[in-house]
Amino acid sequence: MIRINQKLKDKLWWLVISVDYDYSRITIADHDFNEDTLTLWLEDKHDFKNTLDECLLLEIAAKQFAKLIKAENLNTYEGSRMHPTKNYVYRAKIEVNEPIAWYLDDATPAEQQWAREAVLKQLLTQLVETEARGIEEWV
Repeated sequence: MIRINQKLKDKLWWLVISVDYDYSRITIADHDFNEDTLTLWLEDKHDFKNTLDECLLLEIAAKQFAKLIKAENLNTYEGSRMHPTKNYVYRAKIEVNEPIAWYLDDATPAEQQWAREAVLKQLLTQLVETEARGIEEWV
């Protein structure tokens, strides 16, 4: 679960409403990553903005981004391993690298894009689910 403050939730809701609840219209206009933060600029695919200042700025802590990469198994692959003492082969998830190191050093541009899109999907899903839980509590 990605932590977002109430102000950002409100801005995300306005973006969701502006795309008529068609989440596939929300896209990542640009991105930046430094050692502490993944920054995404979001916009409507049907209403492209002229500058990034007009897009919704979303900042995710690197630790939360790493947790999402690990949870989605983006930095692993299914492979075979030999048991060290019993000499038999078994199927296992093999970690390529630590999540952030994988994103920066090992992931292809397409895999990096998938990771960023996973963040967007997680945020939108979380937004809708928490709102639905809030509504259920009122009923």
